[in-house]
Amino acid sequence: MTFRMNRRSLMAGAAATAFTARSMAQAQQPINVKIGVLNDRSGLYADLTGEGSVIAARMAVEDFRAAANGINVQIVSADHQNKPDVGANIARQWYDNDAVDVITDVPTSSVGLAINQITREKNRIHLNSGSATSDLTGAQCSPNTIHWTYDTYMLSQGTGGAMVKAGGDTWFFLTADYAFGHALERDTTAVVQRAGGRVLGGVRTPFPGTDFSSFLLQAQASRAKVIGLANAGGDTVNSIKQAAEFGITAGGQKLAGLLVFVVDVHALGLQTAQGLVLTETFYWDLNDNTRAWSRRFGAQRNGFMPTMVQAGVYSSTLHYLKAVAATKSKDPAQVMAWMKANGTDDPLFGQGTIRQDGRKIHPAYLFEVKKPSESKGPWDYYKLIATIPGEEAFRPLNAGGCSLVRA
Repeated sequence: MTFRMNRRSLMAGAAATAFTARSMAQAQQPINVKIGVLNDRSGLYADLTGEGSVIAARMAVEDFRAAANGINVQIVSADHQNKPDVGANIARQWYDNDAVDVITDVPTSSVGLAINQITREKNRIHLNSGSATSDLTGAQCSPNTIHWTYDTYMLSQGTGGAMVKAGGDTWFFLTADYAFGHALERDTTAVVQRAGGRVLGGVRTPFPGTDFSSFLLQAQASRAKVIGLANAGGDTVNSIKQAAEFGITAGGQKLAGLLVFVVDVHALGLQTAQGLVLTETFYWDLNDNTRAWSRRFGAQRNGFMPTMVQAGVYSSTLHYLKAVAATKSKDPAQVMAWMKANGTDDPLFGQGTIRQDGRKIHPAYLFEVKKPSESKGPWDYYKLIATIPGEEAFRPLNAGGCSLVRA
């Protein structure tokens, strides 16, 4: 009797030990995460996103020491060609067949809105750094999307507001004819009109475009004090170059580059770009932290300094990995809840928060492009005019019409 009971006890103890060992082994198994960087790798936005965004995501994984924190990360990338149907097909393939957990970057607002919807349907996570439309945290907000870096409301508040304050109270828009351009014109028009200014007209330009001469002549004929360029990337560069050729700025009209990146200024050169006022949420030469990170980035990117979109990919990926490590899960609901409940803190954007509507909040900066004589060396392009606190830079939480916002 005693022998049988002891044997049962030994067997029960062995089973419990085996169960505990299995549980510990399962708890110690790394979490496998796959991140898809989806952007323009061959077109007019390739320099401001492209391979640089992939490098930024890898740097986040390295800096977080993901493997040491129990996370195995695989990064894949693809070119959406600035076409919503192409981007949507890639996203579905990634989610349905390739076990991608999160899609990041996604410039081109029409593509970003498509990925936003598909991500919600598939219950994954979308960390958008590249799209500008403020609708991502407005009428089309999603519990699965965080809009990280900038948006059209912020750009209009910064550059648009500064131009009106400086006396630019009449405007004519050159607008890229897709979701981003429409949103940027809409948001900037609201800023101009609230300040007592007027919009004299505008024209929708093909996207992407190369010849803006006829549109610029219409803007010149309007005699508006400010020509608002509601475009980006190569379209902005070509618009500014052609405006200089027509002598538009020499004739007294000012150009408002409503979305200008440091790589655009690099392509234009200071002689052409000098005096441009622009708004960004990141600049490589802002402080010691941004300089140190940007030089590491540049060493992997043929000396190019990062754009705010690429910095946003790094920052959002880093915060996502922190959430996975903290929750010991990649469940979208748990991870998103942690990301919104815990403040952000990284060397590029500093401290910030994520609101109910998915809007990441951090400061924005109003810059003016330096004259050639003011630049001290390569990529020394901006001088800081003003810092705009995040609460002022981005649209108020209750003003966007997001269904996620609770009173």
